[in-house]
Amino acid sequence: MASLDSPNSPPNTSFAIRPSSDATTTVNYHNFLRSLSTKEPPPTAFPFNTPPRFSSASLHTSPISSPHHHSFTTTPAAANHHLHLHLESSYHCVSSVLKKDGQMLSIAAFNGFVYTGSDSNVIRIWKLPEFTECGQLKTKTAMVVALEVSPDRVYAAYGDGKIRVWRRTWDNHALRHVRLATIPRTSGYVRSYIIGKDKTMMKHMGPITSLAINISDDILYSASLDKTVKVWRITDFKCIETIQAHSDPINALVVADDGVLYTASDDATVRVWRRNFYSENQPHALVVTLPAKCSPVKALTLSPDDGILYGGCTDGYVHYWHKGWFSGQLQYGGALQGHTHAVMCMASVASYVVSGSADSTSRVWAREQDGGRHTILAVLVGHRGPIRCVTAFLGRSGEEPEEEYCTICTGSLDGVLKMWRVTQTKNNSSERLSQNGHEYFELQEGFN
Repeated sequence: MASLDSPNSPPNTSFAIRPSSDATTTVNYHNFLRSLSTKEPPPTAFPFNTPPRFSSASLHTSPISSPHHHSFTTTPAAANHHLHLHLESSYHCVSSVLKKDGQMLSIAAFNGFVYTGSDSNVIRIWKLPEFTECGQLKTKTAMVVALEVSPDRVYAAYGDGKIRVWRRTWDNHALRHVRLATIPRTSGYVRSYIIGKDKTMMKHMGPITSLAINISDDILYSASLDKTVKVWRITDFKCIETIQAHSDPINALVVADDGVLYTASDDATVRVWRRNFYSENQPHALVVTLPAKCSPVKALTLSPDDGILYGGCTDGYVHYWHKGWFSGQLQYGGALQGHTHAVMCMASVASYVVSGSADSTSRVWAREQDGGRHTILAVLVGHRGPIRCVTAFLGRSGEEPEEEYCTICTGSLDGVLKMWRVTQTKNNSSERLSQNGHEYFELQEGFN
């Protein structure tokens, strides 16, 4: 496995941070206390705890993000004096919530509501933009390891390897949830036993790590540490296929609008699958295997147009692949650098790309229209533990397009849920600097 200092790794970008002498930059870390829940398992009890560190001493320590407004001004270093760049972005922490639920493990957002899962048996529902708790989904089973929300349903994967399903309905302008089923159904086990069918075709033999919904085909995907992906038919919650996807545990999966499935694994690859409707023996066929520079891939996300695939790895890099306009084939585009520990989660909305890491920070990049250049907008610091889950969505504070901002929710193993707001200042007269692993630049931290 290559570290950041390995000759096989992408060139290391040099960062220099100029901290401000303003006293308002100081953050009192005593405000971010660790969860007091007694349900929190020991560090070795849960497979998604902090991965090993693969970092380089040359990478900087991220600047502290205080609740006050910040602005980043990006200027070229000596090697790039010919570039004229001026980029500003402001960001701040809107809300920070600590519940006695233990570690935050999963998060999903849909249509003005955020769902969060943790070590406990409670899924909490938060209403936006107030970010106030407006409901709970409770079961007898604890540890909500993955969440997915569709227009009319909520899917939650638990530590027992099963998936619970709720129906989302509106009653007198209030959101209601009705429990529908547990996947796989208990009756399915009895039927499999009677006919002699292997029960492993139904239930995962290891913890579930990720869920994804293909609404157009009416199927639900679940990935597991047992190295398989299971395909569930939503209409009757039956397992219709088990894909032997990787040689090592699978950490994440995403589905594109055209039905293409992407899976990420500890075998340091991302695999692309396409559904074959004319084959009964192999409904999902492997299209291509994308290597991730010898580093296990822990997180995946797609750009809104499905044109770029991002993969977060244990070495701290975020690799990305472009989809060709004519061929549709994925080509390696480069790597986003900055994290000093494993990337554990990712999200993408509009032109924003967000990563959460075991180094307790989240990084926000802006993607250029051509998709080949990315600019760092913010380094969100405040958690006292690895960031396990993240989601992002757009907001608007006024009628003008310039007033659009990105809202980010991060959940950490420290038990804290945070909501951030990042606003990019548009300057048509400036040119952004790309972060492609070959250019060096300097970040200056200032204040409005």
